Amino acid sequence: MPEVVTMGETMAVMAPTEPGPLRYVASYRLRMAGAESNLAVGLCKLGHTAGWISRLGDDEMGRFVLNAVRAEGVDTRFVRWDDAHRTGLMLKEMGARETRVYYYRENSAASRLDEDALDEKYLKGASVLHLTGITPVLSESCARAADRAAQLAEKHGVPLSFDPNIRKKLWQGRDYRERLRRLLFSARIALLGVQEAEELLGTGEPEAVVRLLREKGAEWIALKNGAEGAWVADRNTLEKISPFPCRAVDPIGAGDAFNAGFLAGILEGRSVADCGRMGCIAGAMATETPGDVEGLPSRWQLLMHLENRQETFR
Repeated sequence: MPEVVTMGETMAVMAPTEPGPLRYVASYRLRMAGAESNLAVGLCKLGHTAGWISRLGDDEMGRFVLNAVRAEGVDTRFVRWDDAHRTGLMLKEMGARETRVYYYRENSAASRLDEDALDEKYLKGASVLHLTGITPVLSESCARAADRAAQLAEKHGVPLSFDPNIRKKLWQGRDYRERLRRLLFSARIALLGVQEAEELLGTGEPEAVVRLLREKGAEWIALKNGAEGAWVADRNTLEKISPFPCRAVDPIGAGDAFNAGFLAGILEGRSVADCGRMGCIAGAMATETPGDVEGLPSRWQLLMHLENRQETFR
């Protein structure tokens, strides 16, 4: 059984080969992107095992996504094919100041995820269940699946890891804050950004966030702040983790990479400060390459930086 099980939608991505408005872009490269599969790939690259539960359209984009995720070592035995709904698609727009995304995922195969996607024995065997706030807002059936997964994890003593991963484009004017708070307050591993904390908790101040989440039962907490680094906490300590220096090319996926590094540290029994450093290193390195998973570090790369080792390349 994999150490970490996660569940959610992964899309095919049309990534431009040059920056600028898409109306002027003539060529694209096919990639994949999904917060949960990004984390699963990141963990596998760091020497751990991860399983990904999802639905894909029985189409060429779905075959591409499955091949790409499986090639990174992720367990995909509980990915199901859907011949009635398509695989989700995302377009990226790259610019000097920001990266924009455009979703074509409404009524996708993954939005049809439901409780039937869950295998209790599979979840019971995991060391961690990781969910994000993306899955519960895709559809009502996805929300039920996420809630059921969290319930099964609690039943079997499997720690829930949760990242709200707020995507307002998916909310379409609805307010999903209570839905996400319910999962966040069930998590023993809480991973969220400062802006997400402000949205869900009413404050992004580290001490206040940590105090509130501890009261709800969280045992490991990471409050991510992008280029400013992160605050991390366990039951007894709260520490500021400095950002890892990098030359960012594409910021999308950095939070998922941080989560992979942080969870890897927990699985290895490291201190929460080391978990935070691993997260910051992985998050920074992920931004140095276009694409969500291409820049995710290998285990030796991360440990080289964590332990300040020198490596000769030529």
